[in-house]
Amino acid sequence: MLKIKIIFGLLILLSSFMLLAAIDVYQFDDPEKEKRFQQLTFELRCPKCQNQNIADSKAEISQDLRTKIFQMLNAGKNDNEIVDYMVERYGDFVLYEPRVTPQTYLLWFGPAVFLLLGMLVVTLIIRSRNKAYKEANDHEPSLSDSEAKALDALLKTKQGKK
Repeated sequence: MLKIKIIFGLLILLSSFMLLAAIDVYQFDDPEKEKRFQQLTFELRCPKCQNQNIADSKAEISQDLRTKIFQMLNAGKNDNEIVDYMVERYGDFVLYEPRVTPQTYLLWFGPAVFLLLGMLVVTLIIRSRNKAYKEANDHEPSLSDSEAKALDALLKTKQGKK
């Protein structure tokens, strides 16, 4: 009786692993459509997951999106139409690379602007420090002719004592 329970338990355990191994299988009549499907599913972000594309996501919404992309490809839609549909439905968040619009100018051009501003600030700081250094060194008092002769005489007497 114990052996039957163990065997039955193992069968249930093994069958549960089979349920986890379910994979979406899409049959394409054209290899080009399959390539487009792969590319679209890697380009689009899962609306539920923070940073995962719909090709890799196990979320139910990603499965639904993959199915929708498959249906739209078989209906003859082009990539732009499919992406536009997804953006219309889920917003720009679904795109890994948002489109360049006035709302995304800061996202696209902000890093370059901040880099240029940083370089400008560093350049201005270096110039001002160089200018201050030169001004500090230019104001060294110069000796008059009589002071220079007295200094030379003093140095000669010190050298003679050595």
